[in-house]
Amino acid sequence: MEFGGFTQSFDAAQLVLYVFWAFFAGVVYYLQREQHREGYPMDPGRPNGPYTTGWPLVKPKTYKMRHGPDMVAPNPDRPDGEYSFEPGNPWSGGNIVPKGDPLLAGVGPGAWAMRADEPDLTYEGNPKIVPLRVAKDYNVAKQNVDPRGMQVLCADKESAGQVVDLWIDQSESIFRFIEVALKDSGTHVLIPMNFARINKHGVHVNALMSYQFNNVPKTKSPEQITLLEEEKIMGYFGAGLLYAHPSRLDPLL
Repeated sequence: MEFGGFTQSFDAAQLVLYVFWAFFAGVVYYLQREQHREGYPMDPGRPNGPYTTGWPLVKPKTYKMRHGPDMVAPNPDRPDGEYSFEPGNPWSGGNIVPKGDPLLAGVGPGAWAMRADEPDLTYEGNPKIVPLRVAKDYNVAKQNVDPRGMQVLCADKESAGQVVDLWIDQSESIFRFIEVALKDSGTHVLIPMNFARINKHGVHVNALMSYQFNNVPKTKSPEQITLLEEEKIMGYFGAGLLYAHPSRLDPLL
């Protein structure tokens, strides 16, 4: 018998290998269950749509939140988002077609989740994302282009309005939104920073046409934004990438 061998056909190396396999399988099983805490049970409301309960769902766990009420996940009583569509095919898993304004239908790239209608908070309990007129300790770096006062140029090469302020995430020290005063109505709306390209010629937003800015979801407060409002605004611009013009629905080839 060789050193480290238990029998003629089994040794310590094999034992370690089998233990590792068992540990790895346990990790995969654990992660597969934990990733089903958000968004489950799943029931999109279609008669022929999927409905997921049981394995690999986990038992509800209560998370102690630093600010606000505790959160339970998964939560079978969670509110669902609002969407308007009709099935494009009669079978489950087929494509769906938005009804009404596709930018507000809440489907495809415009889908959004029913997050809390409360602002995200800093460690100290203050609203995290606020305009620079509130967060006076922040400003645009001198080496960067300050877009305030610039025009917002859209996919139709027209201007939607003028930039009046920037909204900063005080926990991450990064700009999250661009505040725009629309040229037609003077209404203020927010553009997610990742949908904008800024240079010395202006702020370029390819996701929307200029006239579609009138329906961008608004915030209840002029100086803070809730998690739900963030979700809806991001969904509106995301939908524009596919639905802003019929030509975007066509294949590239």
